[in-house]
Amino acid sequence: MGRRYTILTKRTATAFTVLACAAIAWPAAAQSSRSLLDWRRIGNSSQLLGLPSPAGGAADRVWFSQDGRILVRLASGRVYATADMEQWQLDTAQPPALTPPPAGAIAPEVSAHLLAANSNRAVVYAAGRNAWRSEDGGLNWHNLTQYRTQSLLGSDVRDLAVDPSDDQRLVAATATGVWYSVDAGLSWQGLNEALPNLPVRRILSAASGSRGVRIAVDSGSDSSHRDLEWMPGQNSGWLPVRDAASTVETELKRSLSTSLNATITAASAYGDAVYAGAADGRLWSSLDAGRSWRLFPALPGSGAIERLWLDPADRSFALAALSSAGSGPRVLRTLNGGGYWDDLSANLIEGPAYGVTAERSTGALYLSTSRGIFYTMADLRAPAMPTAWQPLSAGLPDAAVRDVRLDDDGNLLIAAVDGYGVYAALAPHRLRQPRVVHTFDYGQRAAAPGALLSVLGASVGTASANRTSVPVLSSNEAESQIQVPYEVSGDTLQLVLNAAQGPVVFGLPLQSTAPAVLIDRDGTPVLIDADSGVQLDAMHPARPGMRVQILMSGLGRVQPDWPTGMAAPLEDAPRVVARIRASMDGIPLEVVRATLAPGYIGYYLVEVQLPEFVDAGSSELAIEAGGKASNRVRLYVAQ
Repeated sequence: MGRRYTILTKRTATAFTVLACAAIAWPAAAQSSRSLLDWRRIGNSSQLLGLPSPAGGAADRVWFSQDGRILVRLASGRVYATADMEQWQLDTAQPPALTPPPAGAIAPEVSAHLLAANSNRAVVYAAGRNAWRSEDGGLNWHNLTQYRTQSLLGSDVRDLAVDPSDDQRLVAATATGVWYSVDAGLSWQGLNEALPNLPVRRILSAASGSRGVRIAVDSGSDSSHRDLEWMPGQNSGWLPVRDAASTVETELKRSLSTSLNATITAASAYGDAVYAGAADGRLWSSLDAGRSWRLFPALPGSGAIERLWLDPADRSFALAALSSAGSGPRVLRTLNGGGYWDDLSANLIEGPAYGVTAERSTGALYLSTSRGIFYTMADLRAPAMPTAWQPLSAGLPDAAVRDVRLDDDGNLLIAAVDGYGVYAALAPHRLRQPRVVHTFDYGQRAAAPGALLSVLGASVGTASANRTSVPVLSSNEAESQIQVPYEVSGDTLQLVLNAAQGPVVFGLPLQSTAPAVLIDRDGTPVLIDADSGVQLDAMHPARPGMRVQILMSGLGRVQPDWPTGMAAPLEDAPRVVARIRASMDGIPLEVVRATLAPGYIGYYLVEVQLPEFVDAGSSELAIEAGGKASNRVRLYVAQ
């Protein structure tokens, strides 16, 4: 027992301190909705498509500069340059004109582009469905990218460049990014990991349990999209996934284009309510599953309807985001099922709108545009004059924001930044309507003795629970953390908070346990190899027979009793009173111990033993305390 605690408190003290701070402080936000949001990035800009290296978005031109740098023009039109194959910088250079094919060369494919190596005129390359090399002036060719009828680079080669001083050094542009070879195309490596080229177009869903954030990106090869997920614990890139909701929406737009005889660019449905918007700005609505329709004509100057947002609780309410010809983005609202749409655009500046989301209980309204994110507080329950919008993009990369979404509980604001990926911050409207959540996973569940809770949107000075003093562990204008006293009892917890904006009272259900596994900033659960102290993820998977330590909160009373607000001892930490059960994909695991986490306030340590025989891959880990289930998390296992 002592050795394991030594590993936890000494060998991983630094790592746990970072993780603990991340949990307690995440997500921090600004002092007001007008100030800088603390945007954090979710994932990276790489796609894992089963190619030799991580892929990226589409590139259409590549070339070498006179000083040996590689330059690329992305499908977005932005140009980047690299001198070390790792770091990319925006550049103002323009690609050179395509060179005429060498005299006498015969293309290996119809419409393939041919180019000679300046250092050796006998060497000719070609870019088409594949990349090709000829060493006799283009009479005979060797395929450089085909393997078993498929391209090693994932798509056609849109452009190919040869280093003027070294005919072995190549760079290719494809629909899957930029690829580099130093051996005349015998092997290829991607240059996409640091290149901001994730063409995200849609946020499909926020993270929930063991599922990560899901997005849709431009596939680069046609007008379709590719659905991706940032899986918790898998930190190399976004992985392809089949998202049912995305498929349903695509099919809905296709079928409505036929039935409504229009180019439907946005569609949304919930129950019998169906809304559709067209490329010319017209809007349709049906409250009887499409048996009858209302048509609202396009407003003057309207462009395409880009996105529709429905309120699941009120089928008569919807929002539409649309681009407009020669004026600012527009936001339309209907309160009567599409019979009439009023304009909420107010002071929005020029550029198309791409996405819209709202929380009706607070009146919060968010819009993503070519010029970033905008936010306003409006009356979303009755007709009212439009309110002024304010920008929220400070702290985000300077690029179009293609979508915006709130997480399922309305606490986090998630933004899809074209090229750069996905970012999140505490939603500004939470500063107007504070909320209490579990610190470890931001879930909304019952309170429990000893649990760590976060008060979002309030700076708490002092607090009490059922007339018992509550320790305030940290506090700022965006978020405060408190610990529920171990000695509280009953079925209800009344929290009285003295906050900067005045007294705030919350009533929460109270249970003997309310378990939650600690989730770090990227959605990865904090699971530790008990012997090495290494955090487990896809790059450092668990092994059969391994002892795994799990950091948790909400496991309730301990024995012997321990003071609230005091760090647990480094040796002989108090034991959890409640019965703890653990399972992996439904298979019971041996629980070695369950105690307070040595050296930490409100943290619990559960250690489980994995079986000697367990399937490799991704498994779902679940913990029960006193019959109450925790959030389910992902555990990667290798043989």
